[in-house]
Amino acid sequence: MSGPFGILERLDGLLSAQGLLRRGIVRFAADEAAPHCADGRAVAAVVLVGMTGNAMWPRFSAWREAEGGSGGADPLDRWSEVVLDEIAGQLGVLALYPSRAPYQPFQSWAMRAEGVKASPLGLLIHPVYGLWHSYRGAFAFSDWDDAGTEDAGVHSTMAHPCDDCAEKPCLSACPVGAIRLEGFDVTGCRRHLAGADGQAGCMTGGCLARNACPVGVAYRYPQAQVRFHMQALTLPAA
Repeated sequence: MSGPFGILERLDGLLSAQGLLRRGIVRFAADEAAPHCADGRAVAAVVLVGMTGNAMWPRFSAWREAEGGSGGADPLDRWSEVVLDEIAGQLGVLALYPSRAPYQPFQSWAMRAEGVKASPLGLLIHPVYGLWHSYRGAFAFSDWDDAGTEDAGVHSTMAHPCDDCAEKPCLSACPVGAIRLEGFDVTGCRRHLAGADGQAGCMTGGCLARNACPVGVAYRYPQAQVRFHMQALTLPAA
């Protein structure tokens, strides 16, 4: 695996065709814990890949329909792996995933690369995209030359939006108080979603606390995408 850098321009084009985008770069120091390649070499850098808003939704929906309307268990994870494995093969790099072993510290990487931080909902909040984004994987490079490259996304020096949010409407919007500064009550949330009020409310229109966040409203998911993610939230943990 190598990382010199007309490859980023090519990568951007391949990702854009799938409604995905490059989300930031994490470089590893020689003495830092890092993933390893199949040949035992330490990874020098990872390029994070993700989605924002609804750009990927038509591509994912078309793939899912072609798979018979299901896509199997965890269809978004499966679609991400199909797409990114193909791109990794074209570029000759290693693809890593949040949902595939060996598990990597994607949240830590994202915080380091883009300045995202945890919100009261447990989701990482981005200064631009708000809560309407996710990380689908990363490409690992055993060699990295910084010459002529720039990180994608927002750097970690940008302000964390929750720090300047005095009213914190996400805390009061949840009808069962599952969103708290001390943590997200997953059990309470799922219990509410299983009931009639939850089915008619959050399951239909999306999480009320998430919708209440004023950051990144231009990237809010469409109704079908919202319902998909809410249904995934109600699935029991593996």
